[in-house]
Amino acid sequence: MTLPLSGLAFPPSREPSTRVPADLRKQGFGVRIAEQRDLGFMRALYETLRAEEMARVAWPEGARQSFLDSQFTLQHRHFTTQFQHAEFLVLEHRGQAVGRLYLLRESPRWLVIDIGLLPAWQGRGIGGALLRQLQRDAQGSHAQGLALHVRLDNGRAHALYVRLGFREQGGVEGLHQRMHWDVPTAVAQLNTA
Repeated sequence: MTLPLSGLAFPPSREPSTRVPADLRKQGFGVRIAEQRDLGFMRALYETLRAEEMARVAWPEGARQSFLDSQFTLQHRHFTTQFQHAEFLVLEHRGQAVGRLYLLRESPRWLVIDIGLLPAWQGRGIGGALLRQLQRDAQGSHAQGLALHVRLDNGRAHALYVRLGFREQGGVEGLHQRMHWDVPTAVAQLNTA
């Protein structure tokens, strides 16, 4: 079964406010607004992000693809309807799509809706560099910090977020743990002065 991507879309968007850190730009990375033409890539990325989980399921290939298609469609519609004012960004390396960053810049904390990289680009410090840039950007604005959700079975991402100063917030929500990072108090006081 082939996913009917023509029925999916991204909300209208303006130029991204999110900046790629200088060290990543020097390496050929950039971001741009996601468009209809990116849906095939987003679907393929979604499958890679669920590969480990799906490897534990003994389904015929057709059933696996059908399930992933439906789950991608549901996730995409949820993100684009619940977060219509978000930046839906494609992370590129020398013009080739390698990941996505979905970010909602609303008070009090900006929400990192989703961040994901193709497996070949994971573990290279790219996600950490992007999140550190978002932390700097939040410090320069009137945001209190950043919030995100991490899958309970994603130990690598959880460890990265903890290293970046994120703390667990509240209880578990389904298969995810909510985490947040707050702008340091001295910086927050300067931003409101």
